[in-house]
Order: sequence, then structure tokens, then C-alpha cells
Amino acid sequence: MENNTKKELRLRILRTIEHEGRVDLGQLAVRLGVEETDVANEMSDMEKEGIICGYHTLIDWDKTDEQKVTALIEVRVTPQRGQGFDVIAERIYKYSEVDSVYLISGGFDLMVIMEGSTLKEVSRFVTEKLSTLESVLSCATHFILRKYKINGTILAKQYEDERMLITP
Repeated sequence: MENNTKKELRLRILRTIEHEGRVDLGQLAVRLGVEETDVANEMSDMEKEGIICGYHTLIDWDKTDEQKVTALIEVRVTPQRGQGFDVIAERIYKYSEVDSVYLISGGFDLMVIMEGSTLKEVSRFVTEKLSTLESVLSCATHFILRKYKINGTILAKQYEDERMLITP
């Protein structure tokens, strides 16, 4: 396969599976107008190269009996000489409670996203583990009260306008 054609195919595959992770390879090949083996080979190559990093299922936990609390925790740190923020970010993301860690701009340096069973559990993690790390200067915790859209998927019920039409 020609290099430009291969790059184009990769981009088309990635754009599709980014929002539809469960798409069947055969259906994806038909949609892209290529052979199924080409799609399978490219996806396998991209997994090996670390371009495709994983596959995840999006669950609306509010519709289950499971209680989950999601928190966004802003963290201000002192970067380590010669290593920047990477070492402290690695220490944080190694905690099993942590879902995501991002280097951000603004008044804080890192954004940590985590889930716990209760507000108290999240607070305990922040006070006993996160804020006690040597490089951490301060933390600000924000609890997510309701999720409307995640990774392009709308979770919230879409309400229809129920107002009555008034005509003169």
C-alpha cells in the first residue's frame, strides 16, 4: 500500500473508531471502501505502535445501583530539576484510584481525575495521599454533580419542548 494511502487510511480508521469503538471490522472496511484485511492490519500496527492505546466502554453509572463520585482535582506542584512534571505525574497516575492525569495551563499544573464510592473516600485520597506527596504544593477538588456528555456521547436525556403553541 502506498505511503500516503496508508496514512489516509489510518486517519479515517482513527476518526471512525474514536467515536464508535465497537464498530465491526467488516462494516468499517465497507464504510471506508477498503478490504477488511487492510483495516485489520492497520489497526494491529497502530496498536503495536501505541497509536491506539486501548478500548473503553462508556457506562452511565447514574443508571445503575452502583454509587460513584467523580472528582476533578487541580494540583499545583514544584517541578523537579531536569525532569519537569513527568516524575510527579507518574507518581500520581500510579495510584489505582486515579483515572487520568493531565499537564494543564493556568493556575495549576496537573489535572487529576478520579472516581470513588463516596465524597469522603475522594477527600481522604486527596488529604492522605495526594497532598502529602513531596512536590505537591496545593490541591483544589471539584466534584462532578452530573455528566451530560463524555467523549462525544450524550448521556443526559434530551428534553423536547413541551410548551404549548399559542397562536393569535
